[in-house]
Amino acid sequence: MAIIDIRMPPTQTTEGIHAALQIRQQFPAVGILLLSTYTQIDEAVELFTATASRVGYLLKDSVADLDELTGALTRISEGGTVFDPKLVAELLGRTRRTDPLTALTPRERQVLALMAEGRSNAGIAKTIWVTDGAVEKHVRHIFGKLGIPATPDAHRRVLAVITFLDARYR
Repeated sequence: MAIIDIRMPPTQTTEGIHAALQIRQQFPAVGILLLSTYTQIDEAVELFTATASRVGYLLKDSVADLDELTGALTRISEGGTVFDPKLVAELLGRTRRTDPLTALTPRERQVLALMAEGRSNAGIAKTIWVTDGAVEKHVRHIFGKLGIPATPDAHRRVLAVITFLDARYR
């Protein structure tokens, strides 16, 4: 059994995940329990997709209870999988969120991606071979479909790009 913190030296990022994958590759029978202070589901998914048995992922506050820790280790050693309930709740919450970009047409997504690159309407028009007026129309539709109202206190273009980036990198 290997108990591994996800954040390990030298960078304190995801070295634990990489170590777990190496252990699993070289010693497939070894059970692996990942520990983390924070929910880092995206990083751990690779391990869980590589193997569905003898693996677990718990938040450190869950293992403060010795019975919880020994129960998890027992389940993993018997070939089971352990996943912290808080992580499951977060993962399910993510899947329920709708992608706001699905409301956009492919052309509107293309225009929004170019906006995210920092291009002006004229620059977008030149890139996709349409008129400035067509780009303005696409931008208006993007704002409407993303529910970004015109207000004096907000920059709609920035809000649209933030929505785009959030949907792409969540």
